[in-house]
Amino acid sequence: MASGFFLLVLLALSASHALASDPGQLQDFCIADRTSQVFVNGFACKDPKTALVEDFFFSGLHMAGNTSNKQGSAVTAVNVAQIAGLNTLGISLARVDYAPYGQNPPHIHPRATEILTVLEGSLYVGFITSNPENKLFSKVLNKGDVFVFPQGLIHFQFNYGTNKAIAIAALSSKNPGVITIANTVFGSNPSISGDILAKAFQVDKKMVDHIHKGERGL
Repeated sequence: MASGFFLLVLLALSASHALASDPGQLQDFCIADRTSQVFVNGFACKDPKTALVEDFFFSGLHMAGNTSNKQGSAVTAVNVAQIAGLNTLGISLARVDYAPYGQNPPHIHPRATEILTVLEGSLYVGFITSNPENKLFSKVLNKGDVFVFPQGLIHFQFNYGTNKAIAIAALSSKNPGVITIANTVFGSNPSISGDILAKAFQVDKKMVDHIHKGERGL
């Protein structure tokens, strides 16, 4: 009787693991059909007979992004929105350019782990673990160094040098998504109540109102 119960537990665990994993490829590729009206988790596939080499190609990562903004950084993404052939393959990448003292501000990728390689310059990078520890793991990276940001954790990169910096990031999703913490909290539409934010950050409500105005460009 006990052995039968143990077998049922093993089967249940196996089934839950299978359901929690991404499905394996059932064909060579599934090129995203962005014109399809079918709503699926991702993109519907277009007929593979209509596949073109351009469905697997992108050009432009040799060009620097425009870093003349408040953060002093620019992200050039290459995901399923740019390469339709990435659909269902679970991978994408991005080029990140940093002006001197520019940063890629604290943000998360809800659907992907990121692995970052520095191509030029130096970066101070880090990520923070979840509650309750909120431990910061940080390090200064130089050319050729690689760092991993686990999926869903807040992370950042800062160019503390007087020269520009360049990095390439690979991500474990065709569509990793990005949530920039400051923009999301203080720039939501409609806005989160200033009273809620003031209590959450333990600051005066006038400070929250000031930040809200800055996010809206007022």
